[in-house]
This record gives sequence, structure tokens and C-alpha cells, in this order.
Amino acid sequence: MKQQQFLNLSTAEEAEERFWRAVMPEPCGEEQVPLEEARERVLSRDVVARHNVPYFDRSNFDGYAVRAEDTFGAQETAPICLKLNPEVLACGVEPQNSIDAGTATTISTGGVIPRGADAVVMIENALPLNENESGEKAISVLKPVVPSGGVSLAGSDIGAGEVVLRVGDQLGYRETGTLAALGEDNVWVWRRPKVGIISTGDELIAPGEKMQLGKVYDSNTMVITHAVAELGCDPLSFGIVPDDEEQLEEVLRKALETDFVLISGGTSKGEGDLNYRVFEKFSNPGILVHGVSLKPGKPLCLAVLEGIPAAILPGFPTSATFTFSKFIAPILRVMSGLPPEHKSHVKAILPARLNSDKGRTEFHMVHLVRTDEGFSAYSTGKGSGSITGFARADGFMEIPRNTEMIEAGEETTIQLLGETARPPDLMFIGSHCVGLDYLMGEMQKRGATCKFLTVGSMGGVMAAKRGECDLAGIHLLDEDSGKYNQHLLTPELHLHKGYRRSQGLLFRKDDRNFAGCESDVEKTIRQIIENPEIRMINRNRGSGTRILLDRYLADQRPSGFFLEAKSHNSVAAAVSQKRADWGIAIRSVAEDLGLGFVPIQDEEYDFIIPKNRLERPEISRFLRLLEEKQIRKNLAKLGLII
Repeated sequence: MKQQQFLNLSTAEEAEERFWRAVMPEPCGEEQVPLEEARERVLSRDVVARHNVPYFDRSNFDGYAVRAEDTFGAQETAPICLKLNPEVLACGVEPQNSIDAGTATTISTGGVIPRGADAVVMIENALPLNENESGEKAISVLKPVVPSGGVSLAGSDIGAGEVVLRVGDQLGYRETGTLAALGEDNVWVWRRPKVGIISTGDELIAPGEKMQLGKVYDSNTMVITHAVAELGCDPLSFGIVPDDEEQLEEVLRKALETDFVLISGGTSKGEGDLNYRVFEKFSNPGILVHGVSLKPGKPLCLAVLEGIPAAILPGFPTSATFTFSKFIAPILRVMSGLPPEHKSHVKAILPARLNSDKGRTEFHMVHLVRTDEGFSAYSTGKGSGSITGFARADGFMEIPRNTEMIEAGEETTIQLLGETARPPDLMFIGSHCVGLDYLMGEMQKRGATCKFLTVGSMGGVMAAKRGECDLAGIHLLDEDSGKYNQHLLTPELHLHKGYRRSQGLLFRKDDRNFAGCESDVEKTIRQIIENPEIRMINRNRGSGTRILLDRYLADQRPSGFFLEAKSHNSVAAAVSQKRADWGIAIRSVAEDLGLGFVPIQDEEYDFIIPKNRLERPEISRFLRLLEEKQIRKNLAKLGLII
């Protein structure tokens, strides 16, 4: 894979100054037009994800798909040599071969992670070799990677069946972009300055089309379209253009008849990135900036082509949305005659340490949680490929380029994405469950706004102790007593019993390795653990499911042990798509994907509540809701045990 590096990065301040000086924006005049139908509308029913997002495990950058354990100990003075497989995984390509021990496969940003791989080595951290000691093509790995490093797991952003937007939510461009990523079809805008919008990439498909492995719904068109509309401009979409230089140039020339051109994707310097090469064919004055010392948003390209302002935004949704907001929106506001945006800030405490890449200004999207002392800021934990990173965030924090780490407990400044940070009526933090999704929806129908942060059971307990939530959903087993959740109580916490759900072994029904496992599931697990050809998918540490898994694994490290999924949906997706052969998850996700399921243990999903909040009317309403006969019947229909 050929790749040029960004050699002359501009700072964010330099990039803004050059672009403003070249564009010299002025109002284009006002036109009165109707608003697009979805914008500013209020949802009348919940929106449930029909697919996992991302749909498959994908690479976060150009490099090499590897087994992380094969890179442990690598350093520049003592690199580790890995045999290079002949397969090349570009965007949209379905892997045909698995990654064996001591091997690596070339992969592009957004490429499908092949079976056997659990991490990606960045192209900058490896050197290609013409041949190794055996005369085969190889690479030298200069830095080790951790399991899941450089990988976005299927369902890690949105899980199929998850409620994404709820009754009563008002739609702006962030929300409609989320709908596009889910495959929902929403169209039309209102007009002022004309802005041409082009999405590029062979891997893109339009919302509404059938999802396929290796494909991605084009959400950037919807995100940018509605962002432009909210700024009083008229977005003109030129559709999805494949990675073809001649076709892109033809479409770009048509788009230059507008007042501003925005393209997403193809601005990195990989082999398939063509857009900046097409920009180089134009002048007056041409490209101003290509590459900004910024995260997310490093590949941003700013230009004036034949007198028309133009930009190539990164292809990943959060990067595209952030760079649009920072570099493009202020100019479009001037061109449409709008006043400068009023930016609101709040001070917040970080509950967990944040690491940063030294040398680049980094922006972290955060969820704000109100506490007795003010706010806590939880990082969304979503990468630049996440569509919900921007849609669900309350604001973002800036980490200066010479800062490597912000410690837990430090105070930081958060720029709000809206005018105010309004706390919900009920804040849930903890482990996700389809039953909780249903209960939150019922509360919203009854006029109580709800928000939920998925941080795992133990994270929920700690949030309750810090007073950051009203209720924490948890399912943690005490090995000594054999009881769930009671061992976590302190004098300040109250435990309210919820319901039970069945945890079990997931596998493909046609996999002969699991024939007869219903008769003795524990024996089956012991056998598959000892078979290196059978691959597991693990759960994240701190989750209730991981505790159950660790009981069976003891000190063993079977194939796939280091790949940790953060949700039941991610486990089911990995097994269904044959990237893993087995895992442990709840019954409902197995049934949704037609997987085999053998119950191991009924676990108790309960709610921990700070005692000083028990008298709050909203909490009392929630606890009464749990006791309603119809609610309990509906929970039972979801496979939960009342």
C-alpha cells in the first residue's frame, strides 16, 4: 500500500487565518424558503437501530491487521518481523483469509478486520520488507499494539435493537445524521447561499439500501446537508461519487457553479484517496491548507478553486462534523447574513483519566452529568468513525497539543454544543439492557426526560457513589456469597431489585463444534477453550459478563481472549459474521441474529440508587413503573424473567 505522509501540518489557528484571508466572506443576501420537513420536527415514536453500527469490525486507520500478542515487545531498536499475507483489504472488500500467528494483512482505513486479527498496526509504525529470512514478503513492527487497538468493533457505536432517538426529541443536523447512519431516509432543506455537497467512496451506499458486509451508509451527506441548512444555506447534493478521478473532476466542475463546495472523504494520502489530487488541478489560488495538527480532523483540506471556497472534510463522521463546525460553519454564517455563533462554556470535573497524542491539538466529545458540586464530563469514548460521537455529546473539551494526559479529578472547560446544559429528569449510568431501553422509553412517554451512559456495571456503581446518576443498572456476582449486587452496597446506596435475564453460550447453529452442547454446556466450554482453532470473543473488564467468563477461563487464554467487546450486540455480531466462534451474552441478542444459545446462568439486573435521591418524584415514578402489570408483561416479552 502506498501512502504519502503529511509533512507540513498547519496549526488550527494558521489554517483558519489562511482560509478567512483567502475567502473574505460577505453576506450573499437573504431568501425566504420553507424548512426541510424533518428539521425542527419532534419525534412521535422511538427510533430503533435495525443494524449494528459499525456493521462490522473495522480499521481506524491505514496499516496492518495483526494479532496484538504477536507485537508485544516490539520496539524501533528490536522490531518484530511478521509475514505479510498477499491479501489487501481496501474499503468495501470482504476478507477471504484469516490472520494466523506471526502474520499480518495490509488494511485501509475503514477496512473489514479479518478473522484472527484483534488490532491494527499504523502504517507509520511498520516498515515493509522485500523478504524475510524465508524469502517471503514481510513487515517489521516498530511499536507494539494492544488488543482492540485501532479497531472499532461491530455494534460498539450502536447496537441493533437499541433505542437511539426517543419520543419528544427535536431533530437537528446531529440527530438526522444519526438517522442516516441507521439507514433511515430523510430529505430536503432550505436555501440561502448555495453549497455543493459530494460524498465519495466505493464503500458508500445510500440510506434505505440493503446493508452488506464492507459497506457503509452515507451519513455524511445527511449530516452536512442539515448542518448547512441550519446555517441558512441551500445544500445541493451531487450524490455519492465512486473513487474515480475523472468522474470526480466532472462532478466537481458542476459543483463549482455554487457558492461553496464541500466534499467528504478521500483527503488522506493513501493509495485510494483521490480528492486532493483533483483539487490540485484547479487554481485561483488553489489549495491553501492540507493537513492540520488536530485530532479529530488531521486530513482536512481547505482551498479556493477558481474563486469558489471549497473544502475536503475527513470521511469519518465525527471528524467531518467537527471540522465542519470549526472551520466551515463560521464562514457560512457570514455568507448567509447570520450573526456570529454564541458559544457557551461550563466547568466540569473529569471522573476518569484521559490520554492524548502529544503534538496535536485534540478535542474530546463529552457527556455532561450534573452533580451536587457542578458537572462531571464523561468522554464519549467514540472514535472519529462514530456517528453518535457528535450526535449524543453535550459538548467538547480541548486538550492542548503539548499535553499528554489529564488526570481524573482535574477541572476542565467544556464548550457546549447547545446553548445550555440541561440535566435530564433521570440520569442512568451503568450496564446496558434492552429492558432498561424499554423502561426509559415508557418514562419519556409519561413526560420524564431520560439519559443513559453505558460504562459497565462497576462504572455505574462508582458513578452512584460520586452522586453522578439517579440510578445505576448493574449485574455483578459476588463469588463468595453467590449473590448478585448486594455486596456493592454502602450506607449511602440503596439496592432496588429489577429483573433477571438469561446469560448463555452463543454459537452458530451449523457449527459442529457445538453439537450436543445443550446436554453438558460446561464440558463443551472446557473443550472449546483447549482447541486453538476455535476462536472466542471476550467482554470488557468490569462488566458482569466478564466476571462470568473469567469463572470458566480461570488462567487460560484461548484464541481470541484479548479481543474485548463492550456490548452483548458486539459479541453476537462477531459470532454471526464468523469473526469469532463463541461468546457469552444474553438470550435476546442471540435470537435476534438466529444464533444458537444454551443458558448458563440467570443473572439479576438491579438498580443502585443514592439514598439521598430516593425521595425524588421521578425516581418514585420509575420504581412504581417497575411494578405495573402491563410493564412486567412487556418485559417478559423481551425475554426477561420477572
